[in-house]
Amino acid sequence: MTLVEVTHARASEPAKEVLGTDCFCGNADEAAAAILARVATRQGGYGCFCNVHVVVTALHDERLRRSLDDAWLCFPDGAPVAWMQRRQGEPTARRTAGPDLLPALVGLGQPHGLRHFLLGSTDEVCDRLCLRLRSAFPQALVVGSLSPRVGDGSRLDEELVDRIASKAPDIVWCSFGAPKQELWMRVHHRALAPALLLGVGAAFDFNAGTKRRAPAAMQALGLEWLFRFASEPHRLGGRYLRTNTEFIVRATNELYGSATH
Repeated sequence: MTLVEVTHARASEPAKEVLGTDCFCGNADEAAAAILARVATRQGGYGCFCNVHVVVTALHDERLRRSLDDAWLCFPDGAPVAWMQRRQGEPTARRTAGPDLLPALVGLGQPHGLRHFLLGSTDEVCDRLCLRLRSAFPQALVVGSLSPRVGDGSRLDEELVDRIASKAPDIVWCSFGAPKQELWMRVHHRALAPALLLGVGAAFDFNAGTKRRAPAAMQALGLEWLFRFASEPHRLGGRYLRTNTEFIVRATNELYGSATH
C-alpha cells in the first residue's frame, strides 16, 4: 500500500485550546497517523510539540505566539496540557510526546521510503541517534544530519536550507529547544517544502541515550518534568518554577470559571 492509501481516512485533526494554544486531541498512534497523512499531502508546513513551558511562554512572547498559531498542528507534549484538554471535555486527549513519536515515525515510515533529516543538537548526539535509529529500523532512510549554530530565526538561512533540501527529506526533525526551534521553523518551512518540519526539543538526546528520560511510571503520572528538574536543576529550575506555577494558576482560574458558568 502507498502512504496515501494508508492515511487517506485521516481527513482532519481534532484540536482543543489550552491557554490560547490549539493542541491536537488524541493518542500517540493517532498523532502519528496525522503526521503521516500530512506528509502524504506534500504540503509541507511544521508541527510544534507544546509542554507547559511553551504554552505559558507563548502568553508573553508574541513571536512564539505567532509561531504556534501559524503551525500546521501543535501536539500536547506535556501531561498537564493533555490533562487540561480532558478537563475541558476531550476525554480521548493524551500526551503525544516528541521523544516517542520520533522513533515511531521512523519505524512506520520504513515501508514507504520516508526520508528523515536530523537538524540541531550536537554532532555527537546526531551521530549516536543515527546509529541507534538505523540499528532499530534497518530499512529507515536517515538521509542526513546537521548541527548548525542558528540565530533567532528572524532571517532565512539560504545556505543551510539548500544543504537540507539537497537531501530531499520528507520530515526534518528539529532539535534547537524551545522557543528557538519554533521561531526557526516558522521562518524556514516554506523554503523547505514539501518537507514537514517537526520541532522535538530534547528528543534527540533521549533517543540517542545522551540524557536519561524519566521512568515510565513517572511519565504516566505526569511527573516527567520533576525528573528533568532533578537531573538539570540549574538549567531548568527557574523555568519550571515560573511557568509551572503560572500554568497551575491560569488553569485553575479557567476551569473554575468554566464550572461556575
